[in-house]
Amino acid sequence: MSSPSYAVIGAGPSGLAAARNLQRFGLPWTGYELAADVGGLWDIDAQRSTVYESAHLISSRTTTEFAEHPMPEGTPDYPSHRHLLAYFRSYADRFGLREHYRFGTEITSVEPLGDPGDPSTGWVVRATGRDGIPVETEHAGVVVANGTLSEPNVPQLPGHFDGEVFHTAEYKRPDVLAGKRVLVVGAGNSGCDIVVDAVHHAASVDISVRRGYHFVPKYVFGRPADTLNQGRPLPPRIKQVVDSRLLRMFTGDPTRFGFPEPDHKLYESHPIVNSLILHHLGHGDATVRPDVERLDGDGVVFRDGTRREYDVLVLATGYRLHYPFLDPSLLAWPDGAGAPELYLQIVSPAAEGLYVVGMVEASGIGWQGRWEQAELVAAYLAARERDPKAAARMWATVGDRSSWPDLTGGYHYLGLERMAYYVNKDAYRRAVRAQTAELGVAP
Repeated sequence: MSSPSYAVIGAGPSGLAAARNLQRFGLPWTGYELAADVGGLWDIDAQRSTVYESAHLISSRTTTEFAEHPMPEGTPDYPSHRHLLAYFRSYADRFGLREHYRFGTEITSVEPLGDPGDPSTGWVVRATGRDGIPVETEHAGVVVANGTLSEPNVPQLPGHFDGEVFHTAEYKRPDVLAGKRVLVVGAGNSGCDIVVDAVHHAASVDISVRRGYHFVPKYVFGRPADTLNQGRPLPPRIKQVVDSRLLRMFTGDPTRFGFPEPDHKLYESHPIVNSLILHHLGHGDATVRPDVERLDGDGVVFRDGTRREYDVLVLATGYRLHYPFLDPSLLAWPDGAGAPELYLQIVSPAAEGLYVVGMVEASGIGWQGRWEQAELVAAYLAARERDPKAAARMWATVGDRSSWPDLTGGYHYLGLERMAYYVNKDAYRRAVRAQTAELGVAP
């Protein structure tokens, strides 16, 4: 006989949103978290945290915070990891979420007790507690909310390098780069942040890129860039043309600094929200290099045939989705695909009783977008008890992929693994809210 409670895996922003919404709908839950407290990756001292000392939000405070719990007055436009950790802990305090979590607990497996397509099937969660003793608990369902930025994507570069190599996931403070010749491989937001860190400490700094990027400044006309145009969204093609011209006014042409011309239009891949790297490139503090051809002892050979010597390689090569405690088939995860194929990026058509909160990426979606994911999960679980017909209608939609809404908003996203769960924030939030409203179940 399964427990009536639901398991929530993770105590970062997505896990807290899941816990809070189960609480709102009066559904019992138990949380599991590897770290000693809430905060997820924003706790720089947590075992699986991938933030670094200079990390700040790349979206602004007002577009990112939970609507029901605004950040305190005086919080900077772009808060640091310290501000954010305090914020998540205040959120947990306000709603009494901590007492339902088992901290210091690592999940080892999550399995259905019977047919995963049967809504009455319970789930068993196996974990290792603080004392190292395995524990096993049965639940009515499982909400997976362990985030998307904990498992580094480490490429196998050909050749051999004599110096130090590490992923940005291991990077914490710039003193490890002091006096060294540094190559950052990859130009995502973390890679660009680390270049900016490194120019103040390293002997030299290069950044290797394989494609061009669109750069977005944090401030436009003296305001956080993502607070502009918050009304009715423009059609994609018009917005791309207008915003591209506006960005050129503020950041110039990145190809002037050595970046390749982007192979995509603005918003078709996640932009780089960092104009400081362009500042340093313009001042000669760092140099853009081509993609890596091979490692070569004390140096690196690039695609254009040039070779440079380095002491440290920092792999800014992103992250991959990581649910090691789950059989991928339970998530309808095709072999070789970058992400599971879930209804609204939340509900697995292969397992009623298994839900994912936080597996979504979109420019400007914020934590409120994840909160709305969690609200849908809680509303559906409540409907299974209070209005089974409404729940059955939604489950029928989950099983009919042809009826799934278009979440692109008309944009043509790059077919990269890291873009596999990317959506347009406006199209996505409309679809999630509409499905929640259709269930018709109030907290």
